[in-house]
Amino acid sequence: MSRVTANQPEGTPTWIELAVPDLDRAMEFYGALFGWAYETETTDAGARYAVGLVGGRRAAGLREVPDAAGGAWTMYMATDDCDGTAKRVADAGGRVLWGPVDIRDYGRAAVAEDTVGARFGLWQGRDRVGCEVVNEPDTLVRNDLVTPDAAPARAFYAAVFGYTLDGNPDMPDVDFTFLRRPDGHEIGGIVGDPSAADAGWATLFEVADTDAAVARAVAAGGTASEPEDTVYVRQARVTDPFGTEIVIGARPSV
Repeated sequence: MSRVTANQPEGTPTWIELAVPDLDRAMEFYGALFGWAYETETTDAGARYAVGLVGGRRAAGLREVPDAAGGAWTMYMATDDCDGTAKRVADAGGRVLWGPVDIRDYGRAAVAEDTVGARFGLWQGRDRVGCEVVNEPDTLVRNDLVTPDAAPARAFYAAVFGYTLDGNPDMPDVDFTFLRRPDGHEIGGIVGDPSAADAGWATLFEVADTDAAVARAVAAGGTASEPEDTVYVRQARVTDPFGTEIVIGARPSV
């Protein structure tokens, strides 16, 4: 599904947001990379906020925070009961860092930290469901948790969201676990990487052409790794002008 018109099922990645020190520069960079148009507003706390649009549909958020640099995209999981899910986070050994709180009439949100130190959000949509377009070029296609210690992360997310856990026969040399909702739908995965400095949710954006997107990123003032072919996509790591890294990937041509 690429077009989203209603709240996603519990535990589905549903919104992504990045804190940036210079909103205008961020809009310029991500607009060049993904072709986003924007709608802008001011939050109740007085921060400038921009929503990246693909075909007029909301794809991601950029929030201006003067001292933000080199951070990571915050991925929000859908929930039907933000307060109840926040309680399960705490009961499973995680920490609720902010909220739950109402965001105007848009929805109710919280930000939490899991048992391996990775941050993620919760979103109970009301007037806004979160991402209105996913799984197509210039939008979110995947989130995977990368952590040096995968076992406690697997236990935590299974307890909070009821995920089932499956290995990946396509990647026998990688400590990778699929996360699936109770209905069997895959929502992402957990990568155990002992060399990782810390734990965090990695964000993958789909692009139509990885090599062309790398060229756009560099021309707009970012940096990028050389594109490489993997089992599933041709991908590259892109770092924006503030030091935030994302992964971009194009599906193989059929």
